[in-house]
Amino acid sequence: VSFHSGNAQYWPNYMQHLIGGGMSYRLYSEWYRRHRFAHPRLMSGMTLFAYHLLNEVVEASEHQGWNVDPVADFYIFNVLGVVLFESETVSRFFSRTLHMADWSYQPALDPRDGSIVNNGQNFVWKLDLPWTERWRLFYHWGTHAEGGLSYRLDEEWSLSGGVGLKADDLVDLGDGFKTVDLAASAGIFLDRNNSLMASLVAAHTKDYRWRVNLYPGLVDLGPVAPGLFAVDSRTQGAVFGVTLDFLPALPFGLAFSGPTRSETLPSSRW
Repeated sequence: VSFHSGNAQYWPNYMQHLIGGGMSYRLYSEWYRRHRFAHPRLMSGMTLFAYHLLNEVVEASEHQGWNVDPVADFYIFNVLGVVLFESETVSRFFSRTLHMADWSYQPALDPRDGSIVNNGQNFVWKLDLPWTERWRLFYHWGTHAEGGLSYRLDEEWSLSGGVGLKADDLVDLGDGFKTVDLAASAGIFLDRNNSLMASLVAAHTKDYRWRVNLYPGLVDLGPVAPGLFAVDSRTQGAVFGVTLDFLPALPFGLAFSGPTRSETLPSSRW
């Protein structure tokens, strides 16, 4: 623990891997149990391990050798998250008191260059306030981290907003240690029964400057309820995408982008 921003490497360990990973483990366990898979806890643990391993591989890029970040994630915080959310008391607290939910983006494949865009796992907390039934404290984190307020529009719908920070870039400190540069961010979110229906997030970063996501169920086109998104990337320019709810086995949608900014702007500007 440290209150110095340069030593904040521990924050993603606690939030993404201990709490977020633990909640994901519990969520997947209940999903596998609901769909009558044998050994739902084992299946959930394998799912959690697989996507966290892939995430660490992507973050490591071409780095070779010892690195403290995946060691801490895999052997300490991921394991403790699973143990923590095996507890009914802990799971009930995060579910019913903090109203925790997964509000991730809609990943899509861009055939133009083979990249995956609009990917990222996010979570949300909402804490009831004792003097009001409509307002709640709100915290959204993952690729971004925004704190603010949530307002209950009616029995089903809520509108939330917050401001905060986003990790802009990983900085190598040497000897296997990394930290992050931070940039200002803000977001507005519309949900129905704590299921995210639409979001707009913006940040002054080197990658996505803003993202708009409309989730399946918000727009109905007869038998099809597509998810839609648009992002503005500093390197790829404007990117649009669609996900289709009638193809549940497909883990991503399709994205469509124009020429990259490096192709359309003089190199001296970048």
